[in-house]
Amino acid sequence: METRSFLKESVGGKSVVTKIVDNITNAIINGELKPGDKMPTEAELADSMGVGRNSVREAVKILEAYGVVHIRRAEGTFVSQEYDSKMLYPVLYGIILQKDASSQIIGLRKVIDVGILQLAIEKLKAEEMQNDKMEEIERAFEDLEREFQAEEVQVRRIYETDVAFHMAIVGITENTMLEAICNYVDKVTRRSRTMTIDRFLTEGAQERFLDLHRRIMRLLRERDAAKISEVVEEHYHYWMQLNE
Repeated sequence: METRSFLKESVGGKSVVTKIVDNITNAIINGELKPGDKMPTEAELADSMGVGRNSVREAVKILEAYGVVHIRRAEGTFVSQEYDSKMLYPVLYGIILQKDASSQIIGLRKVIDVGILQLAIEKLKAEEMQNDKMEEIERAFEDLEREFQAEEVQVRRIYETDVAFHMAIVGITENTMLEAICNYVDKVTRRSRTMTIDRFLTEGAQERFLDLHRRIMRLLRERDAAKISEVVEEHYHYWMQLNE
């Protein structure tokens, strides 16, 4: 079997296993290994990189755990062809462990939400048939209102309906990659968002919370891209105030 160029990279600096993971990952990113390709055997990887087979085996286990490759018994190891949410876990943990993670996550969400709203408005302008998507957002908002009016208000339920509201907006974009990223961001922000919702309830600011969401719906109905930054900034300004 012909030895591929990525297998000839040196294994210095980082740990051997980490370097092997990096080499294989880079090969996938660069297109040297494509989705569905069969990986070289453990022996071939070990020989070409000058490392032990145990290190190769450990690296492949890590890549399998992240959903990057999958093993077919008696056939070999193959590069995954479909997205798996496990692929985002390393990034998720990395962000959580950073200093000032909360403020950085808020900054990340602001940037993502601005982009989502811009893309959603473009879609709404281009496809009038997207009116059913607006109805879905309005239904999600009504669910959110009902949770605040419930006899027994639950932070968890408000969080879940809030996520559903924002994901309905993402649905307008018809971008599965964006949906995956937003699902991941929801996981990262769950704790801070539930704490913020609790503060809204404690301070009796439920109507303020709902009004921030009404403003988002209004700019979508009016296809008003000029107000996106203002609306998103206000949305997160209050969140940041509550988390100071």
